[in-house]
Amino acid sequence: MKRRNYRSASVTLFLSVIFLLQGISLKGQDGVADSVTDKRIQHVQLTALQDKQNAQIWWYGWLAGYSAATAGQVIVSLSTDNLATRQDMVLGAATTFLGALGQLITPIVSKNANADYPSYRDYIAGEQPLSEEQAAELLKTLALREKEGRSWKTHAIAGVVNISSGLITWLGFKRTVWDGLANFALNTAVTEAQIWTQPTRAIKDYERYLRENHPEAGMAPLKPESEWTVSVFPGGIAIRLDF
Repeated sequence: MKRRNYRSASVTLFLSVIFLLQGISLKGQDGVADSVTDKRIQHVQLTALQDKQNAQIWWYGWLAGYSAATAGQVIVSLSTDNLATRQDMVLGAATTFLGALGQLITPIVSKNANADYPSYRDYIAGEQPLSEEQAAELLKTLALREKEGRSWKTHAIAGVVNISSGLITWLGFKRTVWDGLANFALNTAVTEAQIWTQPTRAIKDYERYLRENHPEAGMAPLKPESEWTVSVFPGGIAIRLDF
């Protein structure tokens, strides 16, 4: 009888240990799952805020550049007695002013929406939170803004302004056609540099976010609508625009 009781007690103890270990194992698995989820969410949040910060550095940089160029050319136009120089400075100030205006009317994130997002520094310091939904929406907004900034419409608008500036130099100021072409080439170099230096990281990050977290949603066509290809060969340069 005692041996049977010992055996029952041993079985009970053994089963209790098994259940205890299983409980610890399940808790450990839940902890690992929660940790993976937390890291995934934090990665999305940090990615969105980093992309926003990079885009704003580009935006403020070009706004400051255009503003400084406008002010500098206005000052030169007011201080020179040379008619040709004054004409060039006034026209240049007008084009750079349009560039600054273009930055102001196409912000990275709208003013009202921007107030809802913390800065990268505030988020890292824990001063302002950011939910996963907000981070995903911010990534989408940045991606769409980058896509629009690289679209053929942006190239076309800049081209119209640059052609107009060249024609004013040639016909309006009664200069040579080469002066008009030089003006057009210079302005085109500036505007194309602005377009092609715009960050496009958010497009890739948002596509990766959808692919890894919402594959059922499909991939949104967020790549730039146009693509420029420059080929250099002996005796010339070929530029191609694919839509």
